[in-house]
Amino acid sequence: MSMETVDDLQREFADVDINNGISNIDDEPDEEEEVPAVANNNSINEVVMHRRISSGNMQDVLSDSGDYFIEITVSEPQKVGDGMSSYLTYKVTTRTNIPKFKRTDFSTLRRFSDFLGIHDLLASKYIKLGKIVPPAPSKNILGTTKVKISPQQSEPGTGVNVEWVEQRRAALERFINRTAQHPVLRVDLDFVNFLESDQELPRAVNTAALSGAAVVRLFNKVGETVNKITYKMDENDPWFDEKITEVENLDANLQRLYSALKNLVTTRKELANLTGLVAKSAAMLSTCEEHTGLSRALSSLADTEEKIEILRAEQSNSDFYILAEFVKDYLGLFGAIKSAFHERVKVFQYWQNAQVQLTKRRENRGRYEMANRTDKLEQAHQEVEEWQVKVQRCQQQFEEISTEIKKEMERFELGRVKDFKNSIIRYIEDQMAHQQQIISYWEAFIPCAREIV
Repeated sequence: MSMETVDDLQREFADVDINNGISNIDDEPDEEEEVPAVANNNSINEVVMHRRISSGNMQDVLSDSGDYFIEITVSEPQKVGDGMSSYLTYKVTTRTNIPKFKRTDFSTLRRFSDFLGIHDLLASKYIKLGKIVPPAPSKNILGTTKVKISPQQSEPGTGVNVEWVEQRRAALERFINRTAQHPVLRVDLDFVNFLESDQELPRAVNTAALSGAAVVRLFNKVGETVNKITYKMDENDPWFDEKITEVENLDANLQRLYSALKNLVTTRKELANLTGLVAKSAAMLSTCEEHTGLSRALSSLADTEEKIEILRAEQSNSDFYILAEFVKDYLGLFGAIKSAFHERVKVFQYWQNAQVQLTKRRENRGRYEMANRTDKLEQAHQEVEEWQVKVQRCQQQFEEISTEIKKEMERFELGRVKDFKNSIIRYIEDQMAHQQQIISYWEAFIPCAREIV
């Protein structure tokens, strides 16, 4: 397939009105108004775009299979400016052979708000189509403020906030790589521009934690949460009933696992600190011990415990970065899946509302016919025809988002099993390597203990 066709499709995505999402059910129009989800041209275009993307026209670029790859690293956090107006930038380096990109190896500088901005753009375009858009890392006002008020760092990644900065860097890298693994999202024009453009992106002011837009988003989320609780869809597809139950169960158990892992990280850090205290105590005891052999053994014990303290800290990092953050990412992904499911429910709501409006128009037409109101009949016929078209469009949109979600879930499940397998193996191997190192330290200490006479 030609790159011109790919560009055409992506331009269509870029032209989607990002404010044209389906509103909360509490904002439903009255019976004399049209259904927003299907009454304007943008919604009709979404159905057309959805069909064209699903048809396989972009199969060469959008397929998960084949020889295409993309690898992204986020590195070199740098503080720019001083005081509360300062911010961190990250070097985003990309290696890829996807034809959509102009180069195969390139890098650019991006700030945290840029990552939030690209997520919001992708979410506004694709969630309404049933796509699973990986969530961006959450804001942390306390951590950000500490970095802002800290002295300017002479080198990136140094200073008292190094741990927080590294956690954010790693989270951004995981987020952008998960997004890049999606066959549609990775060739979106905005995403390509985010990775490839050397220019500074427009300031994503709506991503600020305390902005007016953030308050609006909060109220919208509250409204949607109420809608999810109060509205029960009459599901006629058993696949969705089973899948929703499966997602809820997995999400609940992952929440428990994540909570346990956080406790493990904390406990392992405490163990490392206590091991360090043992090392210091043994070293102090060795200096005042008069028995030469025992003093030497205590000194060796202090050295051994010191080395083990470092290993315990590394194991804590392994618990956090390899497993805990991995599980946290998947909790976010399950949240994205629930969002896609909820979009389907909203489309169903508008379909049902359109059917109600059609019934009312038909009833009006019937009353005019019985009363022989010929002056009203033509308009009544026209309204019935218009709402029939709207009902058909809503039904088509509902069927297409249902089909798309099933495809997305199939792709997600394949990736999820592979991800869990790789992460668990990596975690076990890392833990085994540390345990073997600890054993070697104790084995080296045994001769010193045996020399005590």
